[in-house]
Amino acid sequence: MTAPDVSERMASLRTRIDEANRAYYEADAPVLSDAEYDRLFRELQALEAAHPALASEDSPTRRIGGAPAPFLRKHTHRRPMFSLANAFSTEELVAWEERNTRLHPDVPGSGYTTEIKIDGAAVSLTYAEGRLVVGATRGNGQVGEDVTANLRTISDIPLRLREGNAPWPPLLEIRGEVYMPRTAFDRINREREEAGDPPFANPRNVAAGSLRQLDPAVTRARRLRFFAFHLEVVDGRMPLSTHHETLDLLASWGFPVEPHHARYPDLGAVLAAIPAWEALLPTLPFGADGVVVKVDRRALQEDLGIVGGREPRWAIARKFAPEVAVTRLRRIRINVGRTGALTPWAELEPVDLGGVTVSSATLHNSDVIAQKDIREGDWVEIIRAGEVIPQVVAPLRDRRQGNEVPFLMPTTCPGCGHPVERPPDEVAVYCVNPACPARIYEGIVHFASRGAMDIRGLGPERIRQLIDAGLVRDVASIYRITKQELISLERFADQSAEQLVQAIEASKHQPLSRLIFGLGIRHVGKQVATLLARRFGTLDALARADREEISAIPGVGPAIADAVASWFENPECQGLVKRLSDAGIAGVEPVDVRQPSEGAFRGEVVVLTGTLPTLSRSEASARIEAAGGRVTGSVTKKTTLVVAGLEAGGKLEQARSLGLTIIDEPELLRRLGSDS
Repeated sequence: MTAPDVSERMASLRTRIDEANRAYYEADAPVLSDAEYDRLFRELQALEAAHPALASEDSPTRRIGGAPAPFLRKHTHRRPMFSLANAFSTEELVAWEERNTRLHPDVPGSGYTTEIKIDGAAVSLTYAEGRLVVGATRGNGQVGEDVTANLRTISDIPLRLREGNAPWPPLLEIRGEVYMPRTAFDRINREREEAGDPPFANPRNVAAGSLRQLDPAVTRARRLRFFAFHLEVVDGRMPLSTHHETLDLLASWGFPVEPHHARYPDLGAVLAAIPAWEALLPTLPFGADGVVVKVDRRALQEDLGIVGGREPRWAIARKFAPEVAVTRLRRIRINVGRTGALTPWAELEPVDLGGVTVSSATLHNSDVIAQKDIREGDWVEIIRAGEVIPQVVAPLRDRRQGNEVPFLMPTTCPGCGHPVERPPDEVAVYCVNPACPARIYEGIVHFASRGAMDIRGLGPERIRQLIDAGLVRDVASIYRITKQELISLERFADQSAEQLVQAIEASKHQPLSRLIFGLGIRHVGKQVATLLARRFGTLDALARADREEISAIPGVGPAIADAVASWFENPECQGLVKRLSDAGIAGVEPVDVRQPSEGAFRGEVVVLTGTLPTLSRSEASARIEAAGGRVTGSVTKKTTLVVAGLEAGGKLEQARSLGLTIIDEPELLRRLGSDS
């Protein structure tokens, strides 16, 4: 490349890496996978090394992380917090030792300590006379965010150091990693999905986001953990000769340290252990993406120093290949869901990803596609989110040929050709035609699912078979299927046909709440369906209710009321209700006669702010109002209680300024439990 080309490429790389840093460190929402970020970073490093005159003082290779969050108090680290260089092969580890040997001949054979590289959020803990006085995020390495109150909620972090292998100095900083265990992450996502909320992307994001909350109660509810890995003496001296001794000392003071850390006599022994480390990582109860190798002798660490003001020469992260693959996005297709929502997904050239051949991936919605600038024909990076669902991370813009096609959301439904609509304040686009074949199929799948009418043996493949055979065209026609009709189809024997007919018959007696949920009315999840069933008692009574009656139910707002009333006003839906009634669907549920005014939140005016760990906003509102409270959208002098969740902002600050009572979700659930 010519000098102008090199300069332009370096500027482009700096811009992309800076954007990725801001997204990763400040918004806790990565836009690049680790593999792509590392590739770009290393390319920029190589160009700067080859063309030092073109290097910039504000290059991301010379700084760490992102700016502190503006809503948290800043903290200047007494010693800079550094990042680590990466090695992706044996050759790169050997080259790392060779570079260090040229600086200090004692490096080979001096010994190394290894620790699993935790995928979490780096923090610094300052102790004065053995007491925790400040806890901060890494931030940009020089200045972080003061999150002391949040870090105090993590039980792994000692508020006062124990008497250990040696006395602690008067002032010191402990560096470590805050993380969320896999079990806690899986539990939270499972509960969020059951509540109808989108799952979190990964444990690292949840851990980092939880640390930056304004309300420590939110952090405490996340059940975060901590590993210590480094000691900085600010005032005083410590009689330590090796890093391995440092880890032992940290453990004696009460800090958990990475339990698999080990000491090796030379790099050859480290290299021999690498395959075992790589095999171990997927089995760990916490996220990890490699092994950190450190020169063990502290005196050598000091002599080797820091390179570029960013990376210690004496430590390196041996990273392993993540579950990331690169392939071509052939086409962006559209799936039509049961509510009519049009969801884009990627048709991919098949590629192996973690031992599985992947040919499709989620794209979430049109706004995400536009934000990431994903185009048909792009080479894209894909990952397996939560090790299950493939998703497109980002396009590889530098591989574009100019014939890639930007995505436009269709204006008509691909399933029926009916014009689509995008409601105000929503990202989704909807087909509003209830007779749409795509909606009908998804609607029947939902109706028969375990959470709705729970018709055992009637899964998606069977439903598709019954539709193709002309036996089913809506949910009511399920109840007209006979055993003889089923036996005439492939893969149906006498016993399986009899079992399915019995399961269909049994579903007629499901409670009204399940029937309402199964109808697939927009905005009506399980909780709202239960509230409607308790208020109206029968499907006929609900069908006759007007918007005012429905919206008067605590926890059911105008938008939900309008969706429910509109559904029952639709002539085709009215016909479906009649056919269900003719088929013998009971559609009755005992009315809950308890008065909301008698509940645990009687007289409370409540404001919800932020994202709650396990409850959706509508579910939390419904349960509060069912317990006698009134949920409003803004904090005023009439507000008596604020429930704060993840990323609570101005409403929380306003509540504090007014001296209002603030609780977190665990306390909310405790109070609701006392009312049940």
